[in-house]
Amino acid sequence: MVIYLGKRLGLSLAVITLVVLVLFSLLHLIPGDPATIALGPRATPEAIARYAAKMHLDEPVWRQFLIYIGNAATGDLGVDVFSDRPVTEIIGERLGFTLALVSAGLGWAVLLGVPLGCLAAVQPNTLIDRITGVLSVGTIAVPSFLVSIWVLLIFAVQLRWLPAIGAGDPGDVGDQLRHLILPAFAIGLSWVGYLARMVRASMLEVMGENYIRSARAFGLAPRRVIFGYALRVAILPTITLIGMGFGGLISSTVFAEIIFARPGLGKLIFDAVMARNFPIVQGGVLVATMLYIIVVLISDLVIAWLDPRVRETL
Repeated sequence: MVIYLGKRLGLSLAVITLVVLVLFSLLHLIPGDPATIALGPRATPEAIARYAAKMHLDEPVWRQFLIYIGNAATGDLGVDVFSDRPVTEIIGERLGFTLALVSAGLGWAVLLGVPLGCLAAVQPNTLIDRITGVLSVGTIAVPSFLVSIWVLLIFAVQLRWLPAIGAGDPGDVGDQLRHLILPAFAIGLSWVGYLARMVRASMLEVMGENYIRSARAFGLAPRRVIFGYALRVAILPTITLIGMGFGGLISSTVFAEIIFARPGLGKLIFDAVMARNFPIVQGGVLVATMLYIIVVLISDLVIAWLDPRVRETL
């Protein structure tokens, strides 16, 4: 297990280094002077010179990359161009809203998608299986930004059941949860279908195994066979999908946070791109990538813990 963890950590470190290299290279691949692009065409030569010195743009490219890597390793992601505040501090203020949205969206998708997949697998080729299949494919086909617009128009504008924009009053948990319902529903709807189809396919494969037939032959209760034996094995590919889904939902939150005006990481990166605030863009994308890698690593470790076959190969 320790060797497996070391390999995964080494691979994660390599991916993060590659992401930093790509982000850093994009800044220098843009035509023109990075300082002029960041500050705008009306910036004075003195302001451009100060910015270039502050961001080490007057250094050779290889030295700039090493400086950025060294600073990022210590948690220093640079300084905001406009507010002169640390990028880490700004991202930290927004990160909690994004994590809450992603957790809520993926959480309700798991709670609904996994039982639907089990129900369809237990009763294959029945009316319930067909209805579940149609609903799953339908939810997968609808993009999250379209769902966001429609639920905003229906439940916030027309019916006025839920708030339309914002993240709720600070300190008021109930109000924050009410502001979380619509965007969480919008980004999690498609993952209900993904999870249901994955669980159904895995359950159908596992239900045909010899040990499942043996358990039934010994007269074990159907509920124990399904949830105690079949689902425990069939859920393993779904855990991997959940880890990957976390990263996918981080990108989906960009649309939801823009439509619902939530102060999250996705909206922060979008506003920074529009304002050409490159330190925020670099830091935000790097943090989002690290979150994705951490969740995938956790899902791999959970699978290694649940599946004895994986542990035997470590």
